[in-house]
Amino acid sequence: MKSKAAIAGACLFAITLSGCAEVQFLSQASKEILPKDGSAGHSEHGNRGLKYKVGKPYKIKGTWYYPKEDYSYVEQGIASWYGPNFHGKRTANGAVFDMNKVSAAHRTLPLPSVVRVTNLENGRSLKVIVNDRGPYAHSRIIDLSKRAAQLLGYQRKGTALVRVEVLEKESRELVAAMNGRTTVASDQPPLPEASPSIVVKSESLAPPPGVKEATPQDPDKKIEVASNDDSGAFNVTQEPLAVPQNASDVSVVAVPSNPQIFVQAGAFSNYTNAVKTKARLSVLGPTLIEQINKAERPLFRVRVGPFSKVEEADKHHEAIIAAGYPDARIVVLN
Repeated sequence: MKSKAAIAGACLFAITLSGCAEVQFLSQASKEILPKDGSAGHSEHGNRGLKYKVGKPYKIKGTWYYPKEDYSYVEQGIASWYGPNFHGKRTANGAVFDMNKVSAAHRTLPLPSVVRVTNLENGRSLKVIVNDRGPYAHSRIIDLSKRAAQLLGYQRKGTALVRVEVLEKESRELVAAMNGRTTVASDQPPLPEASPSIVVKSESLAPPPGVKEATPQDPDKKIEVASNDDSGAFNVTQEPLAVPQNASDVSVVAVPSNPQIFVQAGAFSNYTNAVKTKARLSVLGPTLIEQINKAERPLFRVRVGPFSKVEEADKHHEAIIAAGYPDARIVVLN
């Protein structure tokens, strides 16, 4: 077990490293310089890219990432932004990155996907199309274009506490449009086949004894039927598929007044291991153990914090990684 002095030394080392200004995030090796005419990547798909792509697992700086379709994805964390170094280059699915338009990079969501990003510090919220991979810093969950960062109010600051949530309907519609479909694929099972039909014969029967036969109605006489619906007859029409645009309309929503930032060292199935981790990391600051019961067996999360500033959380995050917890991550709680 490492001594407190060793951990404190790791913390100082991480703090020194963190002084290297804002990290220039990679946007994956698939980025390429466009031809001088800028033609590659420009198509009818606009900033959606040239193709739908989920992608295989990949490794960056020793960390594995596993792309997948996840329409229930919701995460709170820190957003950054990228711009000049990648302006005019290709994104991971073939779009031309324009830092002055709204777009985003995410490590694992399908390309493209539509997400709503909400700045938890000022309540600004907007829809964004994800068409790139990144960021590859442990402490960031999404990288927005310069324009998106401006609209959310953090371009000058550099980072923001955000909530990112996938918009399933819009994402599915976008994929359908890119694949040339006019309807969204349904996960519902097919309807059963109709039962076989048979020919039915009918004939007029005499009324039973003692029953007077009613006088037939005039077939040309109009019969009025009372109705609570005064809208008249309705027509069923199929509207064209609505494709999400390069969303730039900002809305303002209610957000918690003081979101808290923690660094989560890990989640342990063994309580003893969680206690040992807490003891090792307590030298860095207030450390707590939280039990969660989402699986058959409970898990015990170890978190350090809370911190009031992103810079402070970044320093502790790097120190915790250096102390032997490479999967540590920053979390933002309401």
